[in-house]
Amino acid sequence: MAGSWPPDGLFGTSTVVDLRLSMFGPERYRCPASDALKARGLRPRVRAAWKPEMLETFPNGPFMAAADALERPVGEPVPSASRGSRQRPLHDGVKRWTEHALRMYQQAFPPNPDLRPVDQSWVYRYHSSAGEDRSSTEYRITAWGRCFESDDGRLRELRLPVNRLRARSAAERAVAALVAAEGSSDPRLERVRVVQFALSDGRTEPVFDGTRKEALDVYRAEGAPAVRALLDSQEYRPGTACASCVIAPVCPALPRAEGLLGITDRSRPRRSWSSTTGRRHQGCPARGYLRGLRLPADEAVERGVAAERGRAVHTFLAERHSRLPRTPCAPEIPADWVPRGYWLPDDERRLGAELLRHHAEVCPLRTVVPGAEIRTEPRLVFDDAAADLLVLAEPDALYQDAGSWVWRETKTSSSDRPRRDVLVTYPQLALAVRIIGGGLLPVSRIRGRVELELLCPGGVDLRILDPFAPATQAAAEKVLRDQVSGWHVDTSFEPVPGPGCTSCEVARWCSVRQLREDRPETAR
Repeated sequence: MAGSWPPDGLFGTSTVVDLRLSMFGPERYRCPASDALKARGLRPRVRAAWKPEMLETFPNGPFMAAADALERPVGEPVPSASRGSRQRPLHDGVKRWTEHALRMYQQAFPPNPDLRPVDQSWVYRYHSSAGEDRSSTEYRITAWGRCFESDDGRLRELRLPVNRLRARSAAERAVAALVAAEGSSDPRLERVRVVQFALSDGRTEPVFDGTRKEALDVYRAEGAPAVRALLDSQEYRPGTACASCVIAPVCPALPRAEGLLGITDRSRPRRSWSSTTGRRHQGCPARGYLRGLRLPADEAVERGVAAERGRAVHTFLAERHSRLPRTPCAPEIPADWVPRGYWLPDDERRLGAELLRHHAEVCPLRTVVPGAEIRTEPRLVFDDAAADLLVLAEPDALYQDAGSWVWRETKTSSSDRPRRDVLVTYPQLALAVRIIGGGLLPVSRIRGRVELELLCPGGVDLRILDPFAPATQAAAEKVLRDQVSGWHVDTSFEPVPGPGCTSCEVARWCSVRQLREDRPETAR
């Protein structure tokens, strides 16, 4: 918790509490404090200017609109815009994604004469009793999905669209079951089904299937405690959600870093930016845009052996550096070093082990004194008000040396080819220079530094960057301006077809992609 609760600068005395199923989803993309404040209808007293993007930013909204039109009788009006009907132009990639998603939906749910779509999405409502010192409160819970019921009202089915199937928490299952069972209550209802379906491949998975009473029992056991915990939470969790959070302007936990990226222009829509954003946009604006929308990627490309080896090495090091008590990495690497969830061929496995042996020579834990802080892959978030951008960074390691922070990036390579301009090659170092050199981390910055650990077959090369040296600062500022400026003013994110298309993980959503003649396109 940071400061007073609720934070200063908010207003609102709403007697309605609005909760959504998505508030109980994966923690990485949520902020409990933001959910609690928005559920109660609290908003900043000074509202930010409305600066919409030119293109539709919710990629699954057009699918819902298309599915509504498909499943409604001719002439019958479709549900309102809140159900997903699009208002803005669609990027070419989103159009192709929508067409694909609709085909997968039809594959997952062939026409069923026993079920019909409902006119309005289900909303669970509960009125608390008014006390002596407070008015009554209406609680509403909704779930974004497709709602169906049988003609006799005895069966309901709630279909939850996701890009790919994922594990659902007990709270999600319980809240979804409650919405289906008690939303727009019908005394005829006997049975409830909740199913999630993947728009990427048409697979389905049951979330809940039971009687109305069983749905209520599950909610009382798993859902109600989660609802109470959400509404009582005062935990700020700065992250990607801050980009669209209405509470962000007054959030006491969001670090301010005006001018961090060197751009002064608040006229553009609010967005989030990371070094990965800039790199992708420079290669192909469409690629960066579609990845930013989290459209499904081609795993055969995204998990190529070189990238997989790099991720496996990083995961191994992160686990080693997080162990207690902390001890420096040793050169003895077990034969089965590859972490669970990764697969490498024998030659890449051996190369990875060799790289890890080299890392032991420069492991940051060799210089960390007992009691000093070391954070593995921390999520750093800054609000750059000069450009109205949320800046995201995730160092491989952030550790303290003599009271100052050291930012370590670790890179692996199968080649011993020397790297010359490391700020250009690894632009996250430029951002690190700006953050450390700008004193944006909460400790003394006198001896702070930025490190690049290059692990190659022939050994390790540890580069040290002084974030306070004027030449380094000037070079970092130029790299960031080059990365940010074109992306910041782009509104259409046009594709740039070329040789890079064959290694693009979202090429399937691009109508102008170029494929090698010896690699025919296949459905994935």
